[in-house]
This record gives sequence, C-alpha cells and structure tokens, in this order.
Amino acid sequence: MTDHQETATVPAAREAGGTPIVVVDDVHHSFGSGAQAVHALRGVSFEVRRGELTALKGRSGSGKTTLLNLVGGLDTPTSGRISVDGTDLATLGEPDLLALRRDRIGFVFQSFGLIPVLTAAENVGVPMRLRRMPAKEREERARTLLALVGLADHAEQRPGELSGGQQQRVAVARALANDPDLIIADEPTGQLDSETGRSIMELLRAVVRSESVTILVATHDPNLIELADRVVELRDGRLVERPPAP
Repeated sequence: MTDHQETATVPAAREAGGTPIVVVDDVHHSFGSGAQAVHALRGVSFEVRRGELTALKGRSGSGKTTLLNLVGGLDTPTSGRISVDGTDLATLGEPDLLALRRDRIGFVFQSFGLIPVLTAAENVGVPMRLRRMPAKEREERARTLLALVGLADHAEQRPGELSGGQQQRVAVARALANDPDLIIADEPTGQLDSETGRSIMELLRAVVRSESVTILVATHDPNLIELADRVVELRDGRLVERPPAP
C-alpha cells in the first residue's frame, strides 16, 4: 500500500504527493446532549493523501457515515478540525460550503441517488447544470464520462432500465462531472452482489489513476479493502491504530 494527497480553495496541481487533501484533527461528534448524547466520533485524527483510494473501514454504527458527512461539509463536528484542500471547513459559510460541494467534491451513495425520470446522460449532467455549463459542452462531457465508466451505449436509458451495477456506474460518472479533487463514496457497493461490487471498486481505483482524483470510500466488505491504497479503520467512533507496513 502507498500514501499520497492535496488541498482545495485555490486550484492546485493534481499530481500525487504533496500536502494532504483531507486533514481530520481530533474530531468528536455527538448527537443529542447530556446523558442521552450519542457519541458517534471520539477524537478521530487522520489524513487522506492526494491521488489515493483510501478505504474507511468499520462495521455498521462505527461512525463511517458520520465522518464522511463531516468531511463533505454536510455536517459540523462537535469539536476538532477538518480541512479540505487546505481550507478549514469551520471558516466557510453556507454559500462557500455549497460551492465546495458543487465544484470540488463528488459524492457517490449506496442508494445510487439517480433521478428516475432523467436518462443516464441527463443524470450525469445535473451537477454541470448547477454550474450553468453550456448545453453542448455539458452533453459532450456527460457522454465522455459515461464512456469512461463503460456505459457509452446506455446514455439514453433511464435508471429503471439499468442494472444496479450500471446505475452505480452512472453515479460515479455524475460524481466526476465537475472535475472534483475529491470523491466521497459511502458504501457504494452495499446494494450490489459481490462480483458487481468488486467491479465498482475496481472502477473507482481506475478513476483515481486516470482522472488524478482522490477517493475516500467507506466500506465494511473485506473483499474490497484489498483494492485500496490505504485503510483507515473505525471502531465505536475511534480510530483503530494499524501497525506500519513492513
């Protein structure tokens, strides 16, 4: 396994190496307060290196989704610091957080999250519409990305006409639409059989190489962990220390 990373408010070179793209520093997160509080994260610290596929490992309830939501700026930690591409998320107002999520981070979810009435190409084009990209340019990029994920011949099909694996490939293409520096994937193989799930993980690994993007993916599937460059393990909201590789 290897190590690499980057940073995000000012455009930066996207070669592997250099500074981390994500820094999580002593992050705690609780739901509720007092005796009823649920402590989802308890002092988590780690880095995600540029140009790597980092797997966030842990059982259901270990805090993986909570941590991904915090890194993606969808929630705010109770304490601690998270920076993405050199920017402390706590310093950003909601408009800047929206811009960060739109322009610099792509998201892939377990449930695919596609819009049923839109074709595959139209689903991929949604993030580009939000940036007001011209229609011709948007359509060309959507088809290019569908070809990248192996769905060049499925551009006009709607989600209901695609298999689960194909729908997740569309979701990966959509996550790449605005050329992000970081993709956050939450259990992207959770609704797929093992063979299809592995193909999606292999696709994510290929995307890291071909698109010079960094991916942080949460999974509890041991068969997929081996495809990651690095593994970060959570257990009951705490980071599990892993011995250094020999």
